Amino acid sequence: MPNFTRKAIKESFLKLLSQRPLSQITVKDIVEDCGINRNSFYYHFADLPALVEEIGGEMVSDLMARYPTISSVEQSFDAVVDFLAQNKRAIYHIYNSVSRDIFERHMMELCHYVAAAYIEAAMDGQPPEDIAVLVRFHRCACFGTVIDWLNSGMKDDIAAYFRQICRLRPGWPTPRQSDTSLSRV
Repeated sequence: MPNFTRKAIKESFLKLLSQRPLSQITVKDIVEDCGINRNSFYYHFADLPALVEEIGGEMVSDLMARYPTISSVEQSFDAVVDFLAQNKRAIYHIYNSVSRDIFERHMMELCHYVAAAYIEAAMDGQPPEDIAVLVRFHRCACFGTVIDWLNSGMKDDIAAYFRQICRLRPGWPTPRQSDTSLSRV
């Protein structure tokens, strides 16, 4: 039963977060929405930031499981776009809240994963220090692009932007021939 309650709390929180900013959501709102008492909430989570932390970590872990390997730049961007598209308004509300650091940490973790998975496969056999430099560069480029997009109010089509980067930057190393379309966009 505790897993059911924990899941209900997360679902209620995400539902509320898609409707309004994090600063306007209280524990009372969540427990009323999912039909539990406050003690049940606090049995599962210390506070709202702990809830945000767990949901963010789960989202990143789920995406990493969906992309166990990344064989192209397009696929790495696809993973990031998937993350952003899952709960666009919720992500925007968390980003514009006091819990922004939690979002940024998880976003950096995802950007690191996709950059490392791609670069390590594409540059297999290259010196580890070269791989590390490229992973860091691609991680930061991806993270910076997402942050810029969030700062602009998420108005642009980030998937189209990533596709344009791939079109303008031909010749990126790939471990094997891959589909150049973003299938999940």
